Amino acid sequence: MKMPELIELSSNRCFGGYQKVFSHESSELRCQMNFAVYLPPQSEERSLPVIYWLSGLTCTEQNFIQKAGAQRYAAAHGVIIVCPDTSPRGVNLPGEGDSWDFGSGAGFYVDSVTDPWQKHYRMYSYVTKELPDIINTNFPVLADKVSIMGHSMGGHGALICALKNPGKYRSVSAFAPICNPINCPWGKKAFTGYLGVGNILEWQRWDATELVKNYDGPPLDILIDQGVEDQFLKEKQLLPENFVAACQESHTPVVLQMCDGYDHSYYFIASFIGRHIEFHMKHLNATSTLL
Repeated sequence: MKMPELIELSSNRCFGGYQKVFSHESSELRCQMNFAVYLPPQSEERSLPVIYWLSGLTCTEQNFIQKAGAQRYAAAHGVIIVCPDTSPRGVNLPGEGDSWDFGSGAGFYVDSVTDPWQKHYRMYSYVTKELPDIINTNFPVLADKVSIMGHSMGGHGALICALKNPGKYRSVSAFAPICNPINCPWGKKAFTGYLGVGNILEWQRWDATELVKNYDGPPLDILIDQGVEDQFLKEKQLLPENFVAACQESHTPVVLQMCDGYDHSYYFIASFIGRHIEFHMKHLNATSTLL
């Protein structure tokens, strides 16, 4: 398959490396897409591991790179960080801009099976297939040393990407993920639109709590940080307790850290992004995916 042309939109010196943003034509999403990539100084000398970051509702590729402070840790550890957008852009589907939690900026990292969304809203295939092919072709990455992390909707995305692709990712972590979307208002709205009304079997294929019950791949380490003062935790949008219970049922290791005083914001992410990158580097520096 011919790789799309990358157009460099910005390049900024950052902790000895470069924070860059590129645009390309996506074959999966059938539109122009942006992604950000942080190249630490070590990337000028050798190929490096890569961590994918998936952002949450309303975000673009910009939120994480401007607010999380991850570049400092990526430079210290020698790891590339890739951050895609959160949905197709500019496809002009009816209703895609009507609400903040569905449509534009809210792709939910699924492959839609309903009209009119299925033509463009294929974020799962984009982040697990098309974008990694682009990254592996154009940047000095070690294609067998990959981890994934995300926040909120992106935490849901990171969890399902890891659980649906055993052995593809060395580790997975999340900040305040939507852990059980088939049982929360955000998930029910998104899944109804993208996957079909009442299509529970299809819904379960995109729910981390359901997926982990039947996970039979290589051992997978999962780290979740959750702010105790998160308003969406209190509103039962996130449901980490359901995911932990399912992990215990399937004997899948998970660490859920409840962080006193923290909310759902990037202040929370910036406070703990360092330990997430350290968590992933423990696995990315190992010699086998069978950890």
